[in-house]
Amino acid sequence: MSIAITRRLGATPQERGSLGNGSCPDLFELSDGRIAVIGTDMTSELDPALPSDARRADYERIVVITRDTLLRAKEDIAAM
Repeated sequence: MSIAITRRLGATPQERGSLGNGSCPDLFELSDGRIAVIGTDMTSELDPALPSDARRADYERIVVITRDTLLRAKEDIAAM
């Protein structure tokens, strides 16, 4: 089974004010219904701060995106 990006969720990085390629968080819907996230890997910094009822598998990463990225995707996420 091949997984493809079907659409962007929210505004493009350029529409959110990104002027270069250095800071471009993004959200995408995948053909299997999952969501792909481009963000900053902050696993080492945030893993020790996870609540006691939260777990992360070794193959999972904690990825941070800007609040604006998520808010600009709100309508697209609600329409899923």
